[in-house]
Amino acid sequence: MSNQAPPRQLQRRVVPFTARDGFHCNLINVRGEKAPTKSPVLLVHGAGVRANIFEAPVETTLVDYLVARGYDVWLENWRASIEFPPNLWNLDEAALNDHPVAVETVVRETGAEKIKAVIHCQGSTSFTMSAIAGLVPQVSTIVSNAVSLHTVLPTGSKMKILYALPFLRALTDYLNPQWGRNAPTLAAKMVSLLVSLAHHECNNPVCKQVSFTYGSGFPALWSHENLNEETHQWLSDEFAEVPMRFFTQMAQCVRKGNLVSMGGNQLPNDLAAKPPQTDARFAFFTGRNNLCFLPVSQVRSYDWFDSHRRGYHSLHELPSYGHLDVFMGKNASRDVFPLIEAELER
Repeated sequence: MSNQAPPRQLQRRVVPFTARDGFHCNLINVRGEKAPTKSPVLLVHGAGVRANIFEAPVETTLVDYLVARGYDVWLENWRASIEFPPNLWNLDEAALNDHPVAVETVVRETGAEKIKAVIHCQGSTSFTMSAIAGLVPQVSTIVSNAVSLHTVLPTGSKMKILYALPFLRALTDYLNPQWGRNAPTLAAKMVSLLVSLAHHECNNPVCKQVSFTYGSGFPALWSHENLNEETHQWLSDEFAEVPMRFFTQMAQCVRKGNLVSMGGNQLPNDLAAKPPQTDARFAFFTGRNNLCFLPVSQVRSYDWFDSHRRGYHSLHELPSYGHLDVFMGKNASRDVFPLIEAELER
């Protein structure tokens, strides 16, 4: 592996695109001082964050790392991005409307016949739906972090999404980690109080709200020791609204054990019922300490894909990492990024 330092200056270009249902999204193309020599790589964020989740204030981000190694990096802001006004999205809408057009736009802008993708959390579930349904045939390699086809939660999270969700859904259309800073409604105040009573792991109110919203740990999406202090403060501005409509769909997926669509569209009702309609090779990543989706989620997805094409896909279980510190960790450029690069190079 190359130990080349990250480029000193990155050039950014925003490329708007319109999803198939008319929703306005965008891509951010990031390049260094030299023209890229390798294929385009699309980075897809999770729920209630935005594309710059891959650019935490660490010495070397994944974007830095890939650009330095010649990749043409594209960051997708899909409809779950907090760059856009809150909207009542679900996974089907992203899979059908956002990701296929994002891929088509990168192909058109670069002239590449095939591209690669690094996908995370609900960007990963929705992009996996696109791939399984045959909607992104231009993607040859997919590096998936945390969750993809199978959805196995810690017991506490499962109880929350199956039994507390109906109550919360009657009170609010969204959950928002920013309630740790400002709780404007009755529902917000109730959640904020509950979190303040249960979470004492740090003094960052958004960090604690994130753990309540997305997992069962203290904290849930990372280990504090994996983050530098600047990142721990920075993430306070990187989480906002997530619609209850999404959580309703995820509850159905959790009951089933794998992704299901909401029906009435071209996606299969059960995404695991038939072989995947894609030739893309998947590299499944999971932190062994993940308290959002348990590592067995990715193990089961690897086993499922492997059963349809033996020896083609790969699985990486990362010791000492959880959910998002895979990308935001202060040592991720040493521990994780070389593995991602190796999968992109295969």
